[in-house]
Amino acid sequence: MILQTVRFESSLSEAEALRIAAERADAYRAVPGLLQKFYVKLDLPNHYAGVMLWESREALAAFRESELAKTVPTAYAVKGEPCVRLGEVFDVLRGGSALSSAQAGVRVAG
Repeated sequence: MILQTVRFESSLSEAEALRIAAERADAYRAVPGLLQKFYVKLDLPNHYAGVMLWESREALAAFRESELAKTVPTAYAVKGEPCVRLGEVFDVLRGGSALSSAQAGVRVAG
């Protein structure tokens, strides 16, 4: 599993940013290989993050080429360049039904 974090500052008000996130949620639910997405309001004004768990690097690569991915900066009125980081999940504390298929090769801590 691949963990992706995208941090950014937005020109939008908090209410506008939350509205945009809600409007786009169904589109993210339909993305192949996206196991989970967390919408995060950071502790700085107008700073947000998306934390996404991907089934594979291939799924992430396909998403990056999608129209949905390409519209993130405009949709959220991103100021400057977002900070994108990737990591590979090597272990999980708790398994869940949404993650079970992707965790086949991941040892669950317990």
